[in-house]
Amino acid sequence: MMDAYWLPVIFIGLMGLSVLVYAILDGYDLGVGILLPMGEADEAQRDTMIASIGPFWDANETWLVLAVGIMLIAFPAAHSIVLYHLYIPVAIMLIGLIMRGVAFDFRAKAAVDHKLAWDRTFKAGSILTTLAQGYMLGLYVMGFEGGISTHLFGLLSGLGVTAAYSYIGAAWLVMKTENGLQQRAVAWTKSTGRFCFMGVIAVSIVNPLVNPGVFDRWFDFPLVMFVLLIPALCFAAFLFNDFLLGRLPKENDRHCWVPFSLVMLIFLLCFSALGFSFFPDVVPGQMDIWEAASAPESLIVILIGALIVVPVILMYTAFSYWVFRGKATSLNYH
Repeated sequence: MMDAYWLPVIFIGLMGLSVLVYAILDGYDLGVGILLPMGEADEAQRDTMIASIGPFWDANETWLVLAVGIMLIAFPAAHSIVLYHLYIPVAIMLIGLIMRGVAFDFRAKAAVDHKLAWDRTFKAGSILTTLAQGYMLGLYVMGFEGGISTHLFGLLSGLGVTAAYSYIGAAWLVMKTENGLQQRAVAWTKSTGRFCFMGVIAVSIVNPLVNPGVFDRWFDFPLVMFVLLIPALCFAAFLFNDFLLGRLPKENDRHCWVPFSLVMLIFLLCFSALGFSFFPDVVPGQMDIWEAASAPESLIVILIGALIVVPVILMYTAFSYWVFRGKATSLNYH
């Protein structure tokens, strides 16, 4: 049946969209948490940094819930395999998210001399969440194979994702802040961008070596002539961003939005490369989307709901970013 073929493709596309948007949106607010300076003299800058993500950070996590929900209802067999292998890192990620949520509220309500402790909790929760997500990605890419090499790749992936989130978080601060904090954010963006670039290179080398199927797919002639445009564009975006950051901030804050846009492009390109490497597998090397999918009749009903819910989420997300556009201060937006 045509439905039996295309419905899983539609749902893997929706799940991929959710994961990508989550990585960009929650990625920058996790990155801001990772970058929080912990000096006693940095309190005002910490206030501004947290204010820059205040209206968005909890709503950004909606996309993670959506992605997990789509996998559960559209690909239940894959959900069972993934959760079985990732139970412990998922629990660690949830602990990190809880730490962030509690610290975000209590830092503004606790006694003044406890505020730094809650800021440290927010930073620790951000790092814990990011490392757990990166580790899970590494295990997923390796197809949940046992052995030390899988866990080492997971650790490498954890460090790479932490660098990537720090990169997009710093670029967000370049766009949303001013004066001394913005200059500091420019320096953060340059340094984290270089670490992120090294992480992308490392994962790009290791992944084809440990996954022969990925190597064959990327270097199959003549397709290789087209797909290598992805890493070429990614390299160009890294290079141009580093070049631009050396000239920021500019008069009237011109081009302050460009670094964040370029990092979003890098995220899109890396995600496209990951999708190209493994599609149509929903669990690499074990199960494709048609084997894991629910019955077509169920998917049709779920699709009706998705066609209502996803546009609503997109609209309120766009509306919130429009309302809170402009620079952030410790107290308000203008």
